[in-house]
Amino acid sequence: MSARENAARVGAVCRVAIDGPAGAGKSTVAKAVASRLSALYIDTGAMYRAVGLKMLAEGIGTGPEDAERLAHMLAETEIDFADGRICLDGRDVSGDIRTDAISRMASECSALPSVRQKLVALQRAMGERRSVLMDGRDIGSNVFPDAEFKFFLTASPQERAHRRFLELQKRDENVSLARVLEDIEQRDYNDSHRALHPLVKTADAYEIDSTNMSAEEVTERVLAVILGARTAEAERGKR
Repeated sequence: MSARENAARVGAVCRVAIDGPAGAGKSTVAKAVASRLSALYIDTGAMYRAVGLKMLAEGIGTGPEDAERLAHMLAETEIDFADGRICLDGRDVSGDIRTDAISRMASECSALPSVRQKLVALQRAMGERRSVLMDGRDIGSNVFPDAEFKFFLTASPQERAHRRFLELQKRDENVSLARVLEDIEQRDYNDSHRALHPLVKTADAYEIDSTNMSAEEVTERVLAVILGARTAEAERGKR
């Protein structure tokens, strides 16, 4: 079935939330599903990475002493997506944000209320007018608690670290698998223990453990749930 036909079955406006820990494959799957549904893909993790990138570039920390500078920076920050790329203040930073240093900064700044308030407002605005696929840590629990479809994608820490390690190797980054695993476990702890909108699996989310699954297999599972539900709704409407 074509993307146009899938989109017609899903509806004009449909919000799909994919949450889960770092390295679970959320972005890969969300991009693929969005393409198959002709929906807009929004990588919320990339948005936090972009903010982290700008904070590092401007020497702004996450402590209370930097709160005023951070507020001023956020007021002058623009983030948007174009052709699958993320733009920060009009500049494509898709390649700049995929480093370990930016990953750690994104995890830290995502716990700041001012950062979350800014980005959640942007994310909600993006999902008001058309179908969107959004992945992150609190999409189903906070950004779109009334999303039509919610998924929680996970995998073992070892598998997630291995995937991340291979990504970094392809970019010629000199880092050990042990260090990547340590970072993954620290991010898991930070994301699930932060006071503001922590990573959680909502009761109405469909959980998928991708440890022993390929990205294509996970994509097909997500599509099956969405299209199956829409088909069932259509059949009930005919009765």
